[in-house]
Amino acid sequence: MYAIVEDSGTQIKVSTGDVLEVDLRDVEGDTITLENVLMIGGEGEPTLGTPYVEGATVAVEVLEEIKGDKIDVIKFKRRKGYRRKTGHRQRYLKVKIGEISAKKKTTKKKTKKSDDE
Repeated sequence: MYAIVEDSGTQIKVSTGDVLEVDLRDVEGDTITLENVLMIGGEGEPTLGTPYVEGATVAVEVLEEIKGDKIDVIKFKRRKGYRRKTGHRQRYLKVKIGEISAKKKTTKKKTKKSDDE
């Protein structure tokens, strides 16, 4: 079973047991629930949302806070003696995908009430 979730403006395809990096956020405890599920698939027909699948959630376990690779930012103007070099390391959350759950939609058949009077 897999799901496509939206997190911080990005769409991510996740399966149970995947370990990935997401944008850093304030977390209380060591679990997060992602509720912006765009699609669930893997068992029969995929379920598409409009834009999100109602009642679908993805449970995520926070493993650790990590830093990404260093990015060098260089400013330079030729023949002027102007050079600036700075760096940046983005911080991420390393997470493990837990349970992907989808609430099944139940459709009720409407019956016509006939007036015999």
